[in-house]
Amino acid sequence: MNYIKHLNGVLDQFSKDTRLNPTHISLYIALFQFWNYNRFPNEFYINREEIMKFSKIGSNTTYHRCIKELSHWKYILYSPSHNPFKGSKVKLFNFSTSNKQDLYLDSTINGQALVSNTNINKQNINFIKLEATAKEKLILDFFKKENYPELEAKKFFNHYQGIGWKVGGKAKMVDWQATARSWMLKAEEMKLTIQKKSNNLPLDHFQDNLHTKQNKNYDEPL
Repeated sequence: MNYIKHLNGVLDQFSKDTRLNPTHISLYIALFQFWNYNRFPNEFYINREEIMKFSKIGSNTTYHRCIKELSHWKYILYSPSHNPFKGSKVKLFNFSTSNKQDLYLDSTINGQALVSNTNINKQNINFIKLEATAKEKLILDFFKKENYPELEAKKFFNHYQGIGWKVGGKAKMVDWQATARSWMLKAEEMKLTIQKKSNNLPLDHFQDNLHTKQNKNYDEPL
């Protein structure tokens, strides 16, 4: 494992990937440092609190979203343990290559071939050229395959159809399926935020919203 070549390779890949934000990169660097501490094993266990502290991520929700996205986008392979007494398992892929071709080309992890960035771009261009009805059908099928509600699929289609299939309204979408997965993760994050806020609301908030009087005389006619 060549430390410098790997960092050069992955940082070059970061510069081309418009899906990433600074939190993704900070989290990856933290994971890389722990990989280094463990002398670059094939896979290793991590402690969420340690990784969050090292990467300066203060929100559990943000941490889980970003690590899952890094896994979806094939920078890492993340295997959550769902066990507080056992850390989650992470595998980092080797980006130390002097080859100028896309780093994912011809790579295979656990029997599943990774798709090169070139192929992703070709697939995305073909998707963009499709008629709106064909796009919508592909999206509906994809959300169904991911066991996600049809309503969210329609929201996703209408949103990006309206802004010309651009991320943030500016950059061309690199991989619509990865963007769809990010949409699902953000929708789950929003649900958790709303649920948390509603659980913390006092009882009188709901009484005020119902416009009821605490001293109402129910003997009075309507």
